[in-house]
Amino acid sequence: MAGKRDIQRRFSRRLQVDMVGEGLLVGLAGGGVVTLYRLSLGKAEEALSIIATAISGSPLLIASWFIALAALGAIVCRLMVWEPYTQGSGIPQIDAEVMGRIDMPWWRVLLAKFVEGTLCALGGLSLGREGPSVQLGGVAGKAVSRLLRRDRGEERLLTTCGAAAGMSAAFNAPLTGTLFAIEEIHREFSGPLLVAVMAATIASDFLVSQVLGVRPVLEFTFTRDLPHGYYPYILALGLFCGFAGALHNQGMFLASRLYGRIRRGAPYTRLAVPFALAGVAVLLWPELTCGGDRIIKLVMAPGVLPLGTIAALLLGKYAFTTLCFGSGAPGGTLFPLCVMGSLCGALFAVAATNCMGLPGIFVTNFIVLGIGGLFASVVRAPVTAVVLAFELTGSLDALLSVSIVSIIAYVTANLLHVDPFYEHLFARLIGAQPVGPRAGGPQKAGGDATACPGGTSSHADEKILQTHVVGAGSQAEGRLVRDVSWPHGARIVIIERAGQEVLPTGDTRLEASDSLVFIISSSDEYAAETDLRKLLRGSLESKRTP
Repeated sequence: MAGKRDIQRRFSRRLQVDMVGEGLLVGLAGGGVVTLYRLSLGKAEEALSIIATAISGSPLLIASWFIALAALGAIVCRLMVWEPYTQGSGIPQIDAEVMGRIDMPWWRVLLAKFVEGTLCALGGLSLGREGPSVQLGGVAGKAVSRLLRRDRGEERLLTTCGAAAGMSAAFNAPLTGTLFAIEEIHREFSGPLLVAVMAATIASDFLVSQVLGVRPVLEFTFTRDLPHGYYPYILALGLFCGFAGALHNQGMFLASRLYGRIRRGAPYTRLAVPFALAGVAVLLWPELTCGGDRIIKLVMAPGVLPLGTIAALLLGKYAFTTLCFGSGAPGGTLFPLCVMGSLCGALFAVAATNCMGLPGIFVTNFIVLGIGGLFASVVRAPVTAVVLAFELTGSLDALLSVSIVSIIAYVTANLLHVDPFYEHLFARLIGAQPVGPRAGGPQKAGGDATACPGGTSSHADEKILQTHVVGAGSQAEGRLVRDVSWPHGARIVIIERAGQEVLPTGDTRLEASDSLVFIISSSDEYAAETDLRKLLRGSLESKRTP
């Protein structure tokens, strides 16, 4: 139960030191899990390549392989029924965990997701490792929190650290992991959070680099920096990526809805589709299988692919990824998204080279810009997209061009009124939950592909601490504490203002940037946090959010 000691700890200068240590511990735990996960996926993909070569031309062996795929699919489905929180990428589940909406059983999620991801890679499904890595890292952070007996507030912070560590380990990109955790998952900025997340991503990246090497998963080298005279092409690429990202999301959402209509025998009947298609793809078009490493090798190889080949790879990869992910299969889309972004950039650059006189030497530049632009339009995390492009190239010279592409793609996708990818999945996830945090029971096997059960919280009926910042122009700014309609069950216990602690009374006037610590019952946690975010949101954010 939160008490005076917990409140003092929240504002203690030692807290940041403690959070660095705990962030390092979470980073090592999350990075270690994801390193093993990447090794397991790598071995599975190598085995798939050997199998594809061995069965080629033998009808009997091909038939045997399809029987094996049916067995793999059945095992994956059985694990999904055993632990439904593992379906899909896992990022919406981490979002909901951090928001206090669900309480995942960490050891079940870790075990099931690890095995499921490996079997899906062995089967050749077009799924990414980044989403599962974020979930695996997040539950590793939760495990560390439980080991250290932290309260619910710090558990959520350490879960965020674990998610950042997972993202860092998946891409070998610590800055991307840090920004992704803050921009997409926690969506708050505070000193303890920042130092803890940075410590986690650094520790994770150090660990994975010792095992798998220091090179990023995707590595591109510019022959020359793009001169400013060619920036009109960048504006056009931003518009192209914005439209492509909107179409990507619409197609993914449609596929999920169509799969949701398959109720008899689900999830077995749903996953039968991608596993069967994977068997065909392995034989006829192996470049489309798994995350897309083969496509990246083609894109990065010397010489430029023909325009028709690039278009075929882009459409084929998107269609196969959509059919795999929409089924609820346990895998992500971030790596396939980066692959498709590279193809978007290559498609645009080759077309511009053939038709508009763009020098072919700049094709690689546009490949990287395509990754950043499509990432920004699909996920709506433009800052993360910019940092990702920097870490893929190691070149600061690309920051201006990729910033322009990301902003234009982000705005274009928003103007088309298409939901951000993970926010849409998160809304469907919590929409399937009963009202109140961590409520619900086990999901039946025939349930909706996006529905997940609530967990059983070890923090039931606990008094927890939440910290919120008064935004400039928010409803609460400039008002007395007693004049604000605070959510039920939320009570301010202390205010931090310009580094000083202020004991609140009814006559205390709230100012922008005040950091308010609330004590809240865990049963009111989700509803109170949602209301507090609306109440304390700054004016610019309020205009942006309906």
